[in-house]
Amino acid sequence: MKILIVDDETNIRDLMCRYFKVEGIDGVGAENAFSAQRMLREDAFDGILVDLKMPGMDGLEFIKWVRAEGFRMPAIMMSAHGEITDAVDALKHGVQDYIVKPFDPEEVIIKLKNLVEAQNFKTIHEMEERLPSGRAFIGESVQIRKVKDMIGRIAATNSSVLITGESGTGKEVVARTIHEQSTVSTGPFVAINIGGVPENLLESELFGYEKGAFTGAVARKSGMFELANGGTLFLDEIGDMPHALQVKILRVLQERCITRLGGTEPMPINARIVCATNKDLESMVREGKFREDLFFRLNVVRIHIPPLRERKDDIPLLAAWIVKKLNANMGRHFSGLTPEAMEKLKNYSFSGNIRELENILERAAIFSDGDLITEDNIELRGDVLHAQPTTKATVIDTDGMSLKEIEKQTIEKCLRRWEGNRTKAAEELGITRRTLITKIAEYDLDV
Repeated sequence: MKILIVDDETNIRDLMCRYFKVEGIDGVGAENAFSAQRMLREDAFDGILVDLKMPGMDGLEFIKWVRAEGFRMPAIMMSAHGEITDAVDALKHGVQDYIVKPFDPEEVIIKLKNLVEAQNFKTIHEMEERLPSGRAFIGESVQIRKVKDMIGRIAATNSSVLITGESGTGKEVVARTIHEQSTVSTGPFVAINIGGVPENLLESELFGYEKGAFTGAVARKSGMFELANGGTLFLDEIGDMPHALQVKILRVLQERCITRLGGTEPMPINARIVCATNKDLESMVREGKFREDLFFRLNVVRIHIPPLRERKDDIPLLAAWIVKKLNANMGRHFSGLTPEAMEKLKNYSFSGNIRELENILERAAIFSDGDLITEDNIELRGDVLHAQPTTKATVIDTDGMSLKEIEKQTIEKCLRRWEGNRTKAAEELGITRRTLITKIAEYDLDV
């Protein structure tokens, strides 16, 4: 569990962090609301403890911003004044509880634990209004709301779209969402995985062929471009496109017409092209593995989908959607996950992203005997937040340096890169946050 403590009094922040640490809770302090805004954009928190009176932006303004931005975690307001009107305003704008200073830290911890557990323990029934009926792009984190905003802006245009992201992040779901919100939504959505089609068959699959074009071509066949007329053609894993075929795809995009294999008459196509890849196309262009002119033609609008480990506040909603599907497919009646099971998922790296989360929960559902999926049902491959570091560490010239000097410089550079954010720095370094704090004290780092 991770709690954000927003208070301009250093002693209050330090006191609560120490109490949280004893209870196994990760407390992160912010000395003002502006710093807290940045932290919320960068990291996932389970709850907020915020002071009412602060310079610059007070606690009430901050809470209004939190709720306007779509953050759903529970919040407790602190105040040294205890005015009834303040408490009413705070509760009206999304605060779950209000406490007066001086307070008992243990009481605050109990309140926060209960609020966070209640948030995580929501049943599928309670979340149904926020869950789509079919497969959809699910998420309410800052990153995903930005993606949804981009989809809304580009859907009505006919511009080519390039969707990037790791495997399992939901690139095809985003492509379908673009199609469903576009002006050609009544037309077909045709998808082809470039990497899943043998190279010698790919051209005929895309462009179709005439009867007798080659041995075995006993009848005319329409290709994917033709089938997608009036709709959307989704080219998945475009980075696997053979170099020789890239020239023909570029010509299609420029001239908006195709010729079937064995044919002579060009046919106009009227399909929106949406592509996706989990590869670094810029690097492939530099290495000569992907045509630069084709890259620029495809990369008119780019949507990047962040990996699940960078938007962990979406995990409860995604888990609810997956459990709802499992109930329908398996004839079960799970009401959700225990708080311990949810916490275990939030602390996992998810190298396979949403696809891996689905597999984990399906396996857990198979071996669960009750109506709740518990921590014991959750089987993870590795115990690691640091299995997939999100940022490549800086290379340091280590000639003539001791191991301690190398470690000290690496930690210092990493902390500066993340502006002192211990959690992000620990993830990049592949150590726990607690270990990082110990190292900071050991080397007397002032970052």
